[in-house]
Amino acid sequence: MRLAKYIADSGLASRRRAEQLIADGVVAVNDVTVLEVGFNVDPQHDQISVNGKAIRPMTKVYLLLNKPGGYLSSVGDPHGRPTVVDLVRDIKVRLYPVGRLDLDTEGLLIMSNDGDFMNLMIHPRYHIPKTYQAWVKGRIGNKELKLLCQGIQLEDGITAPAQAELLQVHPDRALVEIVLYEGRKRQVKRMLKAIGHPVLALKRTAFGFLTLHGVAPGKYRHLSTTEIERLIFLARGS
Repeated sequence: MRLAKYIADSGLASRRRAEQLIADGVVAVNDVTVLEVGFNVDPQHDQISVNGKAIRPMTKVYLLLNKPGGYLSSVGDPHGRPTVVDLVRDIKVRLYPVGRLDLDTEGLLIMSNDGDFMNLMIHPRYHIPKTYQAWVKGRIGNKELKLLCQGIQLEDGITAPAQAELLQVHPDRALVEIVLYEGRKRQVKRMLKAIGHPVLALKRTAFGFLTLHGVAPGKYRHLSTTEIERLIFLARGS
């Protein structure tokens, strides 16, 4: 394992900052100062220290959170608004949201401290399907559903083909389910607004094969090893 990655996995610094620490001469392996950024270590046998203090990789944590509305998908807010981190305070390691849900958007959000896993889940090259249910203004017809499936022209280009299904219809509103294979900012809201049906309420109900089953709003559960492995396989196999 690269020394910089080992330092980053300890939670002490980012990968880039870890490389700078090595270059600054404050990192030692088995009591010998290392200046080579690309230096490899054996996590099972080598002893690594930074500024004379031994470090160990953090335990990696993977959570499925049912995010309520009113919480920011961030680790902090300068205006003091609640964030998803407030919902996992009992976890003793620093966690980060994998991707983002808008302040008023509810539903499934993965949180982790595994940077490599997080990048794999959100990288544009990988296309894990994400399922949303949106209450929209007005009644959506087959023509609009077909447009959603074919792709919508937005200011940042046409969207990739999606899946769309009408779940409920009322005189003044409708419930539509959309499955996306890309992750643009506020994409569902922008797509529905573009076809004349602004979103009234939005919820992410699935991320790949993961659902909210058994997880109440504001609560979380740990992902199993099998689920983590399946997510990684799903991303790399896309």
